[in-house]
Order: sequence, then structure tokens, then C-alpha cells
Amino acid sequence: MSKLTINSTLRMNSGYQIPMLGYGVYQTPANICEDVVRKAFEAGYRHVDSAAVYRNEEPSAAAIKRSSIPRSQIFFTSKVPPRGLSYARAAAQIDASLKLTGLEYIDLMLLHAPYGGREARKGAWKALVEAQEAGKVRNIGVSNYGAQHLDEMEVYIKELEKERGGEGKGGKIDVGQWEIHPWLPRRDIVEWCEKRGVVVQAYCPIVRGRKMDDPILQQLMQKHGKTGAQILIRWSLQKGFVPLPKSVTPSRIVENADVYDFELDAEDMKVLEINAYEPCAWDPTVAGLEE
Repeated sequence: MSKLTINSTLRMNSGYQIPMLGYGVYQTPANICEDVVRKAFEAGYRHVDSAAVYRNEEPSAAAIKRSSIPRSQIFFTSKVPPRGLSYARAAAQIDASLKLTGLEYIDLMLLHAPYGGREARKGAWKALVEAQEAGKVRNIGVSNYGAQHLDEMEVYIKELEKERGGEGKGGKIDVGQWEIHPWLPRRDIVEWCEKRGVVVQAYCPIVRGRKMDDPILQQLMQKHGKTGAQILIRWSLQKGFVPLPKSVTPSRIVENADVYDFELDAEDMKVLEINAYEPCAWDPTVAGLEE
């Protein structure tokens, strides 16, 4: 990978670029969301990760529209709610998000979780594919899908190609989003994505601050003179992921973007290869195909 900067991007299967550093607004109250997103823009972020269930799509978009940064340089994500997946509900949600935000297009629309059963997932995915073809969304993907859900997707993408009349008509996964950090590396999912050119986004990249006393992390903090959050965000970037750190504290918003003046060496990366399963958030990846 070339030298990382705050302007670094990755190319998706769609051909579009995604900024590697994202700003998450999970649980950010709507009444402060516009202000903190604007602060994130001032700190150099150009990527905002929202969702319908966060109830802050509108203020996130307000910050985008009121910014002096050209719309084409800002990447906005939303997600179809995880419960009650279906073709009709996914299609309706995309239109609702466009109307609520007032944006001409959404850069990335994800299915928030794999619940609902096979037909629900296939129908919701078809709605995303059609929205992408119509220019309503530029990139599409999934969030919190386990390897079993991803394998299933490949089957119904092929089915959709036959049903809709040709190669490519079943869509391609541009992005997948998961909780990923050294204590939850999800190697099987990451390998699956890498083989297919799917960009991997990492939410909870700083483990909600729960590992700051970990001896491994403390050692790296001392070595580099950086905070634990900065070490973990840098780890994610060097793994080729798109980390989505979240903070409403202005100083930490700036701090989390200040990760381009140092580099973790091969030894550092090796000690962070922790073979663990320690999620700090929910984990729908373990759900069965009928859930």
C-alpha cells in the first residue's frame, strides 16, 4: 500500500473511491450531530457513517449540505434497518433516506444485519441493486453478515442474474462492515472479502475504549508516543480496512484523525495479531440462516 494520508481512498467494485478514514455517528444525538459532523470535516474527515436506526441521517446530511466542501468529495453511508427485511421495505427505506436527507444520491447503502431469512435477504439485496442502477445509491453492501450469509449471497446473486437477464444484474458487494479490531479480527470474513475485492469497514475500531490498559497496547503507546485509539486506528488503516471511529468530543475527533505521522512496523503489527473473539457490540454474524 502506498503511503497513507488523510486523503487516502480505496477503489470499490463499483469503480468509485471510498475515503479510508470514516467518522461514525452511532448513538450521536440528533441535536448535536450536525455540529460534530462539521467538526469532523474541519479535522479532515470526508466520510460519514450513519443509518436509519441511528435517527441522525438528517443532521448528518445538513452538515454535508452546509459545508463548503464539494458534495462529490464527501462520502455518506446509511443502512436499511435490520428488522423486517424485505424487498418492499428496503426499497421504501432508500427513498425515505433520500427524502429525509435531501441528498441527490447516497454514496453507500448497506443492509444493516442479516436477519429475516433467505427470501428477505435476497429481496432486500435486489432493492439495493435496483437503487444502484437507478442512481439513487452509488455503492451497495452488507453489514454484520457472517461467512455463511456471504456464501448464501453468492448463490442468490447468481439467481438474480438469471431472473433479471444477464451477468452483473445480480449486483456486486462493494463494501462490508463489521466490528473489527485486534481482539476481533474476523479473519475468515476478511479473507472472503479480499478474494472478491470487497472493501472492509471496521466499526468499534477502538473497542469502545475498553482495551486501553492492555499491556500490548500500552507498550505500543509508549513506543510511538500515541494514544491507544491512535494505535488501533492506525492498525486498521494498515490492514487495509476503513475504520469508523466515533466520538462527540472535539479534541478526540481531531486526535482520531491524527494518525498519519507514524507507522506501525512489522513487529508492531505482529504483536497485534491477537487470536481472540471479544466483541464489544452485538454480533449478528453468528446468526443462523433462518434467523
